[in-house]
Amino acid sequence: MTAYADLILLAVLLLGVYVLATSRLGAAIRAVAVQGGLLALLPITLAARTSWDALLHVGLLSLGTLLLKAVIIPGLLLRTMRTANVRREVEPFISLHTSVLIGAVMVGVAFWMGSVLTLPRPAPATLLVPVALATLLLGFLVIVSRRKAITQVLGYLMLENGIYVFGQCLARDMPFVVELGILLDVLVGVFVMGIAIHHISREFDNIDTDELSTLRD
Repeated sequence: MTAYADLILLAVLLLGVYVLATSRLGAAIRAVAVQGGLLALLPITLAARTSWDALLHVGLLSLGTLLLKAVIIPGLLLRTMRTANVRREVEPFISLHTSVLIGAVMVGVAFWMGSVLTLPRPAPATLLVPVALATLLLGFLVIVSRRKAITQVLGYLMLENGIYVFGQCLARDMPFVVELGILLDVLVGVFVMGIAIHHISREFDNIDTDELSTLRD
């Protein structure tokens, strides 16, 4: 089943690059939603040969991941996008073409780091560590290169997806309560960001985060 895991990880990486390359917010949100759905399948492919109790644990985690990452959070972001009446990332801090070039370099660095990084135990899939690092770096790049608050939330979600992927290396050592707590932290973070986006839109009639620099005490 590790071959299926590698295919899922490759698709997750390509979706991350797509988010970096597109200016359409709706398409970016849906890409992150698909990324979340694929990540929900990842623990199942990595735990196919474990006991039934472990499979039940993994199944509950995958279900929670699917609902949160592929349904609830993308739905909230799409609703926020419609409320703010914004469809595109018009003037990013870094152009899309330059972002893709930087992202390609980051992916190369991530794969190099994944090949030299020594883990306490072998990773359950070949691409697990490189894709985790690449998704983390791409998430950081989306956060710092985009103006729209919604796109920055997507970068935050991609960053968390990278942490989630890397956490699969430690899946046998992480209690279910800790994993559930991580998912709830993500949901709370997105709710807080959604409230911030709402107030930015109400005060400035747009959701460009650089407008926050005009605020004064």
